[in-house]
Amino acid sequence: METHVAWIDDVHVLTVIVNDSSLLLHTEEPPVIYWAAKEKYFLTKVKKLNADSTATIILLEELPIGENLVLLWGTVKVPVYPRAIVRTDWFDQHYANLNTTLGVDYADSATTFSIWAPTATSVKLQLDNRDFVLNRQNKGLWKIKIHGDWHGFTYDYKIIVNGQTTCLNDPYAKAMLANSEKSVIIDPAKTALPNFSKRNRPKLQNLQDAIIYELHVRDATNQEESGVVHRGKFLGLTETATTTKNGFSTALTYIKELGCTHVQLLPINDFARVDETNPNANYNWGYDPLYFQVPEGSYSVSPNDPVARIHECKKMIQAFHQQDIAVILDVVYNHVFIMEESPFEKLVPGYYFRYHSNGSLSNGTGVGNDFATERTMARKFILDTIDCWLNDYHVDGFRFDLMGAIDIETMNKIHDRCKEETVPIMLLGEGWDLSTALASEKKATSMHSNQLTGIKFFNDYFRDSLKGQLFYKHDTGYVNGQGRFIERLPHLISGTTLEEFGTPFVSEVNQTINYVECHDNHTLWDRLLLSNDQDSELTRKKMHQLASGITLLSQGIPFIHAGQEWFRTKQGDDNSYISGDQINQLDWRKREVENDNVEFIKTLIALRKKYDVFRLTSKQDIRRRLFILETPTPVFGFTLLGDNEDFAIYVNPTKTSYPLRLPSSARWRIMANNNFSNNTAQQEVKGEFISIDPYELVVLKKSREIK
Repeated sequence: METHVAWIDDVHVLTVIVNDSSLLLHTEEPPVIYWAAKEKYFLTKVKKLNADSTATIILLEELPIGENLVLLWGTVKVPVYPRAIVRTDWFDQHYANLNTTLGVDYADSATTFSIWAPTATSVKLQLDNRDFVLNRQNKGLWKIKIHGDWHGFTYDYKIIVNGQTTCLNDPYAKAMLANSEKSVIIDPAKTALPNFSKRNRPKLQNLQDAIIYELHVRDATNQEESGVVHRGKFLGLTETATTTKNGFSTALTYIKELGCTHVQLLPINDFARVDETNPNANYNWGYDPLYFQVPEGSYSVSPNDPVARIHECKKMIQAFHQQDIAVILDVVYNHVFIMEESPFEKLVPGYYFRYHSNGSLSNGTGVGNDFATERTMARKFILDTIDCWLNDYHVDGFRFDLMGAIDIETMNKIHDRCKEETVPIMLLGEGWDLSTALASEKKATSMHSNQLTGIKFFNDYFRDSLKGQLFYKHDTGYVNGQGRFIERLPHLISGTTLEEFGTPFVSEVNQTINYVECHDNHTLWDRLLLSNDQDSELTRKKMHQLASGITLLSQGIPFIHAGQEWFRTKQGDDNSYISGDQINQLDWRKREVENDNVEFIKTLIALRKKYDVFRLTSKQDIRRRLFILETPTPVFGFTLLGDNEDFAIYVNPTKTSYPLRLPSSARWRIMANNNFSNNTAQQEVKGEFISIDPYELVVLKKSREIK
C-alpha cells in the first residue's frame, strides 16, 4: 500500500494522507491533480491541514472515476483513489448502469462477459489459462465477447482498483466449482429438466390459503431413520414413499400428508462454513451467503459438477411442485459472510455496504456488515437474483432474512417484479427495526406495512403473547401462563389488524405471518422446559398443542417449524446455526412416538383448508363473521359464521375444567380437540352446554341444515 494516498470522499472533497505532514507545509503553488491519459490538470484549493498528517482539499471540478490520477503537491506525488464518493447520490447518477445484463451471456458460438466496476482502472478475464482484457463501456461497465463454445470452463476476473490488483469470482455467477473455488460458464440448455416449467407450479390463487412449513434441506433427511437414500441432499427431498422402519411416512411424502401448502427452505444458495467436498465435517443453517445465484454445493451428491448441482436443486423444486407444494426460498440480502472477501467489496470498495456518516462500517445485522440495498446497483443485483430464481428455478416465494435492514423501495420493486408471474408469489420477512445506517422512514419494518402492501411480516406480537417474551426465557404467555394476556386473544385470532381489539400489527390481515416457533431461538418445546419446568411433560405437551392450535386457527397465514408438530427439541440449544446434525436434524423416531399429535395438527390443517371462514381476506369480512364468545376467564372462545356452517372454538389454558355455554342450542360436532385419550373427535354434542377440560382446545361445527 502507498505511503501517501488521496481519497475522493465527495464530489468536491479530497482527503490527503501522507506519512509526514511537513511535506505539505512549505509549498507555494496550490496542489493540482494530473490525468495522464488526457494530459489534463484539475485545480484544487487547500481547505485544512491537520496535525495528523492529513489534509482536506476542495476540488474545483468533478474528477473522472476509474482513471489513473495523481495529486501533485510541491515535490510530493500522491495517487488519487475514490473512497466515500462511491456512496453519494452523484456517483449513482453518473455510474449506475441499470440497462445492462451482467454476468455471463452464453451461446455455443461465443460468450459475452459483463461486469460493473466503475472504480477499476483495469479488468481482465482469466479463462482457459489466458488473460483477456475487457473493454470499458459507459457507466462503469466492462465487457468482452469471446468466440467459441465455453460451456463448462472456469473463469474469474483480475482487476486493478485503488492501485491494488486482486482476483475475484463473478458475483453474478450461476455455477461454481466446489467451495466456490471458481465461477463456471454454463449452457442453460444443459441444465433444463423435462416438464419443469412455470406452468407446472402449484395453482394456489389466494395466498391467504397458504400454510407454511419451514424446513432445512439437510435436517429434513439426514437421519438414517428417515429411510431416504440421498440423506441431507437436494435429491433426498425428491424421494417418495419413504418411511421409518416401522412404516411411518417421512420426508417429502410426510410433508405432503401433513397438508401444508408451502415449504420454506432455509437458504439453499451457496454459503460458507461447510466444506462442500466433506459436508459431514461441518454444519450451517446457511445465513453466511457467498454466491447468491448458485445452489449450495454441500446439498449436491456431485458438488464439483456444476450442471449436476443445478439439476439436483431443480429436481427438488420439481418434486415439491409435483406434490402440489409451493417452494419459498429463505434469502439473505442484508449482509455477506465476510465483507472484505466478498466480490462486491473487491469490485467497488465501499459501495455495496452501509457506512455511518463518520465513515465507520454499519453493523445493524450484527454479523459485521450491512448490504446497502438502497444503492442502485445493489438493488439491481437483488432484483436480478430474484429474477434468476423465478425464471431458472420457478420458485414460488421468498422469505427475507432481517428484512427491516432492507429499504422499502427495494422491497416494493421486488413485489412489482413478482406480480409479473402468472401465480401469486409469496413475499414475507422479518420486519424488525435494526440499528443499520438507513433512515428509519426507509426501513422495510412492520411499522411501515401500509407502504408494503404486497409484503407479509412475521408477527412477534402473536408469538410472544402466546408463549412469553422471546428474550426472557422464563417469561410466560397465554398458553403457559394460566391465561396471561387473555385480553390480547381477540386481537391475535382476528389477524392483529382490527383497531377495536388493539393497535394493529400490520395494515391488512393478508400481511400477518402467525407463528410460535421457527429455526431461530428455542423450539417451543425447549422453551416450555425452561418456562414451565415445574409442570409435567403431559401438561407441557398440552400447552404446546394450544399454541400450535391457535396458530392454525387464527386469521392470517400460519407458519409451522418442521417438527413442531411432534414437539421438536434441539436439546436446549437456542442458536443452533452451526451446532451439527445431532442437534438440528429432524428426529423421525419422535415423529413415530408422537403420531397422535401429528394427526391432531393434520386435522387442524385439513379443517383450515376445507373451510374458508378460517382464511378470511379482509377486515370487513372478519368483522362480519368472527365474534368473541362469553366464557369464564381465562378460557377463551370465539365463533366463526360461515355461509353453510358455524364454528365455535374454545381454549382452556388452565389446570381446571370449566362449564361452557355454546352460542346456540343445536347439534354440534367436535371437529378437533387435543383430548386424545377420550377420543371425542367427531362426536356430537346436543344442546348448548358442554365442559372443557384442562389445557383443552376444541373446535365444534354446527351445520346450518341441522335444525
